[in-house]
Amino acid sequence: RLLTTDTRALHHLSTRDDIYWKPSSTRYSLGRVVGDGILITEGEQHKQQRRIMSPAFGPNQVRELTPIFLEKSVKLRECWDRAIQAEGGKSAHLNVLRELSRMTLDVIGKAGFGYDFNTLDNGEEASELSRAFGTLFGAPVNSRQWLLLQAWIPPLRLIPGPGDKAEKTAMETMHRIGRDLLAQARAEAEQAEKTGSSDFKGRDLFSLLVRANMAADLPQRLRMSDEDVLSQVPTFMVAGHETTATGTTWAIHQLTQNPAVQSRLRDELRTLDTDTPTLDELNSLPYLDNFVKEVLRFYSPVPWTARVAMRDDVVPLEEPYTDKKGRVCYEIKVRKGQQFLLPIHCLHRKKSIWGEDANEFNPDRWDAPSDAIKNVPSVWSHLFSFSAGSHACIGFRFSIAEMKALLFILVRAFEFELAVPVDDLKVRASVVQRPALISQPEATAQLPIIIRSAA
Repeated sequence: RLLTTDTRALHHLSTRDDIYWKPSSTRYSLGRVVGDGILITEGEQHKQQRRIMSPAFGPNQVRELTPIFLEKSVKLRECWDRAIQAEGGKSAHLNVLRELSRMTLDVIGKAGFGYDFNTLDNGEEASELSRAFGTLFGAPVNSRQWLLLQAWIPPLRLIPGPGDKAEKTAMETMHRIGRDLLAQARAEAEQAEKTGSSDFKGRDLFSLLVRANMAADLPQRLRMSDEDVLSQVPTFMVAGHETTATGTTWAIHQLTQNPAVQSRLRDELRTLDTDTPTLDELNSLPYLDNFVKEVLRFYSPVPWTARVAMRDDVVPLEEPYTDKKGRVCYEIKVRKGQQFLLPIHCLHRKKSIWGEDANEFNPDRWDAPSDAIKNVPSVWSHLFSFSAGSHACIGFRFSIAEMKALLFILVRAFEFELAVPVDDLKVRASVVQRPALISQPEATAQLPIIIRSAA
């Protein structure tokens, strides 16, 4: 296995999707949950899915979904106001990761499928679909360990694991509800076609995907199968839920550690005297933009990704190295089957790119970024957080808009303080990197915060 932060190599590994795929272990473990969703497919199947799905994640579509992001953010603010009153009216103690996870689940339910989870009001048990999702992603430690072993040792996949029965039931629930959503979206699209209306009811991502897949000018051979469409239900929930919740959690953590940044951000956000700014208005706030960029640099929710060579190749390098024989090399010869680890977290702390203060949190760096960051492969702001190339995160605009909406509503309303000693915090990294407490090694990921109404 090879590891690199060389920007030219990363560009090659990210864009040559005819040579480099996700490793089979990654595709197996993700595939147990999402089926043949866009997160794991490769080759022509991936191109087909991305071609049909991309329009649903375009700038105009995300702009139309922004009111949902704001609506659910306001709902969360109201929940926190009630929590303060319940604790005496001055402050409240919260696990902000859990709170944000509930909010982003409600967002992906409504914006993704037109489906109301109502987890902010009633908890994760409120709906059948959220319960199924919780079963898949809240698996006990022994189930996760067994899945990891099965991913790396294929013969073990023939042996039933401790969570297989519950996982199967949850997947059946997801597919049953997905089939209902698919039938509803098709019926609405067909009705719109009959009436000649271009403004049919479904504006959620799933409805837009179904409509694009039914387009009259799309040849049958290029259409996604029902199974491929249904696989996007858990895919949307995986990709559009925990990553944004985790990123915003780290954002709030940084606000607790940088009171001056917190005050400056709040002052800027309060220049917009509304709870319903447009996406263009959110994007016009320069310090908010800098802050979100710096959070995603400093704490990329997904800390790494991987690729495996499907055939022999030669990978070009930006920075040459000297081999054992003293030769200066500008490329790496790769054999079929060799794996590359692409450490996003390390790339984002590389001093030759970000400067000597790369390990410091500094939103102001984005006012005058170095020329070196232009070499980082990216789909947004020279950050590798959303990957690059044909496998770049299709929902990056969705995630950024949701994160900005959350911060806009919450930072104007509350002051944040860490509820535990900062030395008790650690990063628990798996598919996403979450905060956890050293003093509670068996506990789930969490970030205990004290909130107060902001003056």
